[in-house]
Amino acid sequence: MIGGVPGFEDDLRARFGDLARTDGLARAVFSTDASNYRVPPRAVVQPRTRADVVDAVALAAAHGVPVTPRGGGTSCAGNAIGPGLVLDLSRHLDRVLAVDPEARTATVQPGVVLTDLQAAAAPHGLRFGPDPSTASRATLGGLIGNNACGPHGLSYGRTADNVVELTWLTGDGRVLTAGSGPGALDAVPGLAGFVRDHLGVVRTEFGRFARQISGYSLEHLLPENGSSLAAALVGTEGTCGVLLEAVVRLVPRAPAPALAVLAYPDMAAAADDVPALLPLAPLALEGLDARLVDVVRRAHGSVPDLPDGGGWLMAELGGETGEEAVEAAHRFAAASAARDVRVLPAGPAATRLWQIRADGAGLAGRTPAGTQAWPGWEDSAVPPERLGDYLRGLEALMADEDVTGLAYGHFGDGCVHVRIDFPLHTGGAPMRRFLERAADLATSHGGSLSGEHGDGRARSELLRTMYSADALTAMARFKGLLDPDDRMNPGVVVRPAPLDADLRRPHALPVVAADGFAFAADGGDVTAALHRCTGVGACRADLRGQGAFMCPSYLATREEQDSTRGRARALQEMLAGGVDGGWAAPEVHEALDLCLSCKACAADCPTGTDMATYKAETLHRTYAGRVRPRTHYTFGRLPRWLRLAAPFAAPLRAAARVGPLRRSALRAMGADPRRSLPDLPLRPFRWTRTARTHRRPTGTGTPVLLWVDSFSDGLEPAVARDAVAVLEAAGCDVVVAEPGACCGLTLVTTGQLTAARTRMRRTLAVLEPHVQAGRVVVGLEPSCTATLRSDLVELLPDDPRAAAVAAAVRTVAELLTELDWTPPAGAGERLLVQPHCHHHAVLGFDADRALLDRMGHDVVESTGCCGLAGSFGMERGHHDVSVAIARDGVLARAAEHPDRALLADGFSCRTQVRDLAGLPARHLVQLLADRLR
Repeated sequence: MIGGVPGFEDDLRARFGDLARTDGLARAVFSTDASNYRVPPRAVVQPRTRADVVDAVALAAAHGVPVTPRGGGTSCAGNAIGPGLVLDLSRHLDRVLAVDPEARTATVQPGVVLTDLQAAAAPHGLRFGPDPSTASRATLGGLIGNNACGPHGLSYGRTADNVVELTWLTGDGRVLTAGSGPGALDAVPGLAGFVRDHLGVVRTEFGRFARQISGYSLEHLLPENGSSLAAALVGTEGTCGVLLEAVVRLVPRAPAPALAVLAYPDMAAAADDVPALLPLAPLALEGLDARLVDVVRRAHGSVPDLPDGGGWLMAELGGETGEEAVEAAHRFAAASAARDVRVLPAGPAATRLWQIRADGAGLAGRTPAGTQAWPGWEDSAVPPERLGDYLRGLEALMADEDVTGLAYGHFGDGCVHVRIDFPLHTGGAPMRRFLERAADLATSHGGSLSGEHGDGRARSELLRTMYSADALTAMARFKGLLDPDDRMNPGVVVRPAPLDADLRRPHALPVVAADGFAFAADGGDVTAALHRCTGVGACRADLRGQGAFMCPSYLATREEQDSTRGRARALQEMLAGGVDGGWAAPEVHEALDLCLSCKACAADCPTGTDMATYKAETLHRTYAGRVRPRTHYTFGRLPRWLRLAAPFAAPLRAAARVGPLRRSALRAMGADPRRSLPDLPLRPFRWTRTARTHRRPTGTGTPVLLWVDSFSDGLEPAVARDAVAVLEAAGCDVVVAEPGACCGLTLVTTGQLTAARTRMRRTLAVLEPHVQAGRVVVGLEPSCTATLRSDLVELLPDDPRAAAVAAAVRTVAELLTELDWTPPAGAGERLLVQPHCHHHAVLGFDADRALLDRMGHDVVESTGCCGLAGSFGMERGHHDVSVAIARDGVLARAAEHPDRALLADGFSCRTQVRDLAGLPARHLVQLLADRLR
């Protein structure tokens, strides 16, 4: 029994088996989307076929359970959550069924991600026109549900303008084909009469300007607009049925678009210039605020040069050739009132400038002061000729309500994006007051509450502001023709839920930092840190081609609970009381189980969600004063075991080669018996002559303290020996740190934070005197080096030694590039480089890349996790996911480049490729030492 509906759970299991989820974890991770709202469903089904969708809706109808269709869950307005059955159409119904280059159409299932459709259309010189910023994870079903647009909506129209035919399941179980033209309205009994009855209100209140997305788009039903039922169903937000399949229109790709960047004193002045520029037919015309660029600069360290101004228009101009596009861009700039301009042809420089706009869209979730900013008034729109005045009014309103937001958007269409720092932790009253006033403001300018994201739970209640009672009645009657029992996505558009009901943040239990991480970036507020995730869903996108590493386990399983967002939702539900057991709740630990603690999300997530830290904090709070899992004592205390094992290396190596003994040892450790055991060196580095002779300074050269971590010391001492040789060749006075200076990484990742702090204090006692003496601390293992750079100060925030040591820590590549050392030439050796995840997330790989370029190497970077990730891939229950991550990542890249030598600084990365594919790999210092030799 679920939520008082007898038999529903049993019927779901009987029909769908594992495709149906009614457990607490599924209800937690699907309780919200990218909005402010939380509505735990009764059940989730991930249908494989069209028949599954039909049966699921019928089963829900039989039990009186409402239904909400869901795609990528990137809705900013709360369109993709509901209290009954959620249909996750993204998991299996994700295929491009056909591309017809002659007709310029594609046939797709509702769960197809937009970038996958673009990839399928690209070989034919085609693309789908609308392109929202979430294209890497938004589904076509979601685009159709919200009537998405994106920057190129200006030239290619809204999604409604790009649908040909929809196969549609109504709320009462009918499957119909929705098209356009004579007879199209006959697909729905009573629809033709509905149009006749409401001609006046539809003609006067709907479709007044292109970005009037709020409410239903009933104007498409008019005979003068082609009587298109397909277009009218676009933007109904799951309230009128479920999309089963779509035929969409494709458009030719622009051959070589050029970019014109126009600078103005402020955003409103930029908006004032838009009406005069639209006749020049830009492909896209975007607005960007200087304050948002400052946020991007703080997040990424630098941004490409922009012309001097307080606000910019970024215009894309097309042409048959690159030269024609550049000429068009210059004409466009000349016609503007901009005070400064920059014109760029298609290429890397233009791409980098567009990336500022893309990055800004994600980073707008934080104000310049660093406070959390929320959707709610996220995508209002006005006719372009009113945009400047509307922006001035919006800024005045925010000032009057004492809130802040960074505006940007699709200025050519009059659409403004902004996230606002509503104090949601105090409740919904301030947000309600602002939204009601903002709705009046937009309506006074002839605008729409939504310009592309739909109304959802955020704005449906406010539709009364921009529509008459007759128009609201027409929308309710239209829904009734397709969903007579009012079961599809209740609370949205028609008979709306209050906009301040079901808010996620006010229900969260307040938790402050105590004896774990400091959460300094969130003011010591653990709850605020866990709510950094607003659900934008970048963790669901495969962005490895763009240099991102997030989220490896999700890419392997494609299960929402294994995404960074899914894990954050489980933690947020715990704080909201949605799961029993607090920090120890089984649902929380199941969600965190496949987190590799790779920290990629800390760098790649636009909101800075750091799941590795949250996982460690959760384990710390769960097991404080309690018996821990076996792996916490084995892998979590690995440095101690390595020190104890060192005198017995020879017999232990021999035993590890005997299959039954090796498997028994692995089982005893809590490891998967299919794994190998490392060959312990007969002499760890600390016992070598090199280590002993480098305990004192020589007084000549750049003062360096080589800190040899537990992995380099007790598992691969050759790396440390080569590091000494390389640093001395670079003119450094190398001192090797005393033994026992452990960063505590394995303790941190297993949540043994009290022990980690104790270990770190001992390490500070070793390292800090050398730092005070002016020595740079050079680390070798990326994860350990990153721990000193980041976790050290988070766990010891009140110890001034921690900040001093963290600031002094360098990788080998960072030090050598700072010294401007000319390394030995690499003779053009072809390399495949696997950056360690922590290297990417915390340290940055730019110095390594620059050093390899200086050596003359031909380098290809492999992005994505190796899958071993310290002890993760060793632990029982993780082997298959670990192997899948490797095979889809570094091993796939190695197969693509069999002629390249593999370079990997991470011990785990080298171990994984050796164990799974027999591939040798070197650390950077080994490559340099080989060149020196």
